[in-house]
Amino acid sequence: MYGCLTPAELGKENFLLTKRCGAQFAHQHFQKLGVSRLKMIIKKLSIAVLLLFASVSVSAAETGDLKIRFEYGGDAPKQVAVNVTADGAFCGKQGLLDESLIVNAEDKGLQNVVVQVYTGRGGSKLDSVEPSSDEITLDNDSCRFEPHVVIAQVGDTLKVTNSDAVGHNANLQFFNNAAKNPMIPPNQDVKVELTESEPGIVEVRCNIHPWMKALLLVLDHPYASVSNASGELVIKGIPVGEHTFRVNHESARIGEVSVNGETEKWSRSRFELEIKPGMNDMGTIVIPSDAFSAN
Repeated sequence: MYGCLTPAELGKENFLLTKRCGAQFAHQHFQKLGVSRLKMIIKKLSIAVLLLFASVSVSAAETGDLKIRFEYGGDAPKQVAVNVTADGAFCGKQGLLDESLIVNAEDKGLQNVVVQVYTGRGGSKLDSVEPSSDEITLDNDSCRFEPHVVIAQVGDTLKVTNSDAVGHNANLQFFNNAAKNPMIPPNQDVKVELTESEPGIVEVRCNIHPWMKALLLVLDHPYASVSNASGELVIKGIPVGEHTFRVNHESARIGEVSVNGETEKWSRSRFELEIKPGMNDMGTIVIPSDAFSAN
């Protein structure tokens, strides 16, 4: 192939080609080397791109969802009427019921159970999550807060609105964020920036109408959810691996529960679970009636 060089000479410096074989052959040789090198570079780049996409695909798959259904362990209690002590001409017409314990009469589904990945002392270690920037509305509607439970993330804005014909206040007694207690006249709103996570659930109260209460959870991650009218919730996109979860209900001390018919004891209302890729269905968790102070 290289007529003017012996095999031993092929290993010498390339500049010898110019000296022994002439400029034209050396030019052709360099062209061959260039094409070969270019092909090698393209091959390596192609492999790198494939590995990159494979890495992205694996990373995207390395999360799982958690599904749970909560059930009340006993006969479903009925909600009792609220004692309206202020603005009776308006609030007294709203048919208000105590929302501290809501159980579905048909299937005993337990509403307003909050489950979160717990990152406090002894809890899960999560990678840092970028602050959120959502605007979340908490409305004063018919002399009650809607929704009853709000889950927010650091960076979100809480917009407290008033759809009623009477004035309200929103007493937010934060631990880490600055405490707020704004007045909200009819058809107006107040915005509260959530710059810090909170160690627990914060109560939101209207002091004008003392039966009015909402619950606010502010986390530095998005891995939390609240059960619906059937007692069901789903937490999406949890990183795979072993995690600690904390469970809260405003009227219950959650310790001993039944998970798919098996009794478990949860210390400090927490349980451990390995999250695998895809859907992780824990099934039905029954909280016994004697755990509820409102029963």
